[in-house]
Amino acid sequence: MNRLALLALTALLSQASAVTITVATVNNPDMVTMQKLTPEFNKKYPDIQVKWVTLPENELRQKITLDVASGAGSFDIATVGAYEVPIWAKNGWLKPLTPLFGKNPDIVKSYNLADVLPGVRSALTVGGSLYAVPFYAESSMTYYNKDLFKAAGLTMPAQPTWTQIQTFASKIHNPAKGVYGVCLRGLPGWGENMALFTTMVNTFGGRWFDQGWQAQLNTPAWKNAMTFYVNLVKKYGPPGATGNGFTENLTLMSQGKCGMWVDATVAAGFLSDPSSSKITKSVGFAKAPVGTTARGNNWYWSWNLAIPKSTKQEDAAFKFLTWATSQEYIALVAKTKGTWASVPPGTRTSTYQNANYKKAAGAFSGLVLSSINTADVNKATKDPVPYTGVQYVAIPEFQALGTQVGQYLAGALSGQYTVDQALKLSQDAANKTAREGGYQK
Repeated sequence: MNRLALLALTALLSQASAVTITVATVNNPDMVTMQKLTPEFNKKYPDIQVKWVTLPENELRQKITLDVASGAGSFDIATVGAYEVPIWAKNGWLKPLTPLFGKNPDIVKSYNLADVLPGVRSALTVGGSLYAVPFYAESSMTYYNKDLFKAAGLTMPAQPTWTQIQTFASKIHNPAKGVYGVCLRGLPGWGENMALFTTMVNTFGGRWFDQGWQAQLNTPAWKNAMTFYVNLVKKYGPPGATGNGFTENLTLMSQGKCGMWVDATVAAGFLSDPSSSKITKSVGFAKAPVGTTARGNNWYWSWNLAIPKSTKQEDAAFKFLTWATSQEYIALVAKTKGTWASVPPGTRTSTYQNANYKKAAGAFSGLVLSSINTADVNKATKDPVPYTGVQYVAIPEFQALGTQVGQYLAGALSGQYTVDQALKLSQDAANKTAREGGYQK
C-alpha cells in the first residue's frame, strides 16, 4: 500500500471511530471564544468532534433544564450556574466528576484540581464529590468612565453608595450626545435583572423570606429598593432598558455610552480589551454599591461545565470540559487574544499569580479576586433567612419565581405597573411558591 492510500485509510478509520459531543452554552463573550478555539481541542483529540448549541442566557436555562430533568440526552456537556449545580446534583441529573478524575490519572496531573480556588471548588462539591468544573467565576463591581468623571469634576470612591451612584449619574447623563448616566440590567430573568436587583434589595436591608418562609416583598426595604431602581434607570438610563441584560449593557459601556455600569466582574477583561472596547484607557473600577448596609452588595456566580447523567459520551465529554477549564486553555486564550486581561477569570490561583496576568489586569485583578472571596452566600442579608444565595434563593422553585418577579420589576420600569402593584404581585407569587413547595409550615 502506497503512502497516499495509507493516509486515506487512516483518515477513514479516524472518521469512523470519531465521536461527537454536543455542548450547550450561553452566548457570553468567554463562551464564544471557547467555541472559536474548538480546532485547538481537535488538535489534541482528533477523534472527538464538537457540536455547539449557543443560546441567550434565559433560553439556555430553559432548554438545558428541560433536557437534563427529562433525561432526553440532547447535550453531553451543559453550561450551568452555581445555583443549579448543587440542586441538579441532589436530583441525580449530573455525572459526578470525582470518579472520572480517578479514572484519568494523566488528566489529574495536568489539570491540577488543587489550583482551582477553594471557594469556587466548594460551591461545586456535593456530598464530597465534584459535579462541575468552573469555566469562569465572578462577583459584581462598579465600572465607570474616568474621562466622563473628570469632565464633570467627579471622583469615584473605592466603595460607592447607591445614593452616590444616583448623584454621579445625574451629572453625567447627556442623552443628546448619546451618553447615559448609568446602565443597569432591565431584561427580565432571575439571572438577569433580578441578579442585580436582589443585591440592591440586600443593601437596602431586605430579604426574600423570613425564617418561617413568609415572603418579605411587601416590606419598606423592598419598596425603597424598587422605587430607587425604577427612578434611577428611568431618569438616567438608556431607552429600552427592559431589553438590556448583561450582553447589551456590555456593548453600551464598551462603546462609551454609559457613565457607569454595575455588573459582573467578568466584564473587566472585556472592557480592557482593545479589540472589543473603545474605553480601555478610560475605564475605572470600584466595589459594588451599598445602601443602608454593605451586606450582600456583591453577588457570587460561576459558569461551569457539567456532564448530564443522560450522556452516552462520558469519556469524550470529560476530556472536553477538563481541556476548556485548564491552565493550558487559559494560556491559549491569552495567546489568541493577545492579552492576558481577556482570559476567563476567577477560577485558578495560578491565574492571579501569573506575572503576565498581573501586568495586563493589574487595574482590576485584585478587586475582582477580593469581591469573589468576600461574597458570602450564607450571610447575604441584614436579617436571618432560611436559604443560601446572594442574588438568588437556592431552592429549585426560584428559577420560576425569580423570573416572574423579574417580569413584575420590568413592568414597573416600563410603566405597566406601579411599584406598589409590582410588589403586591411579587409578594403573592413568593408566598404561593413557599406554600406549594412545602416550605411554609
